[in-house]
Amino acid sequence: EKAMDPRQDVILALTMNGETLPRDHGYPVRLVAPGVVGARNVKWVGNMTISHEESHSHWQRRDYKGFNPSIDWHNVDFDNKTAVSIQNQPINSMVCDPLNGETITVLPGNKIPLRGYAYSGAGAKVIRVDVTLDGGETWHTADLIQDEESPLNRTWSWSIWKIEVPLPEGVSPGDEVKVTCCAVDANYNRQPERVRNIWNLRGCLSNAWHTITVKLK
Repeated sequence: EKAMDPRQDVILALTMNGETLPRDHGYPVRLVAPGVVGARNVKWVGNMTISHEESHSHWQRRDYKGFNPSIDWHNVDFDNKTAVSIQNQPINSMVCDPLNGETITVLPGNKIPLRGYAYSGAGAKVIRVDVTLDGGETWHTADLIQDEESPLNRTWSWSIWKIEVPLPEGVSPGDEVKVTCCAVDANYNRQPERVRNIWNLRGCLSNAWHTITVKLK
């Protein structure tokens, strides 16, 4: 269904960046299904089967599924009808610069520079990334570096974000501060605050707020 929809931009790739597809990227043929988790972007394609049901592959039916946080290996049922195979990526983001534990220089105006990325699945465009330095009491919206012309429901690329955030009152050079980011997509899906409430035994779909600690100088 997805592969046959021209708006989903699914392709069989023979080349990469104008050159023959490298072996570690799936030579001679790789399926590319944008917006879908990497496990479905099959490498080393040898044959294709058109079927009315999903593949019986271990990776399709016995892995890469999500369960409630109380399910563990002793009581998991991969055949449960509520455990559908993961397809689309959830909204996610990360602080990339600075790194966790790094010491950074405070800018004039008592601000610190931050950069990171955000993405969402199913073609949903990232519309906002919010950053907080006080545990979520105060949020600041970052600038997005992305294709402004890409449709809200057909954007496959990651978005880069950047911001200079003012330090909370009372915080100064010599202190440590926690930096947290949270992204929102065009469907207004927003990252959950804590991983505890979305934990699952496979560790998949983990998209809670990303937090790092930096020291100021």
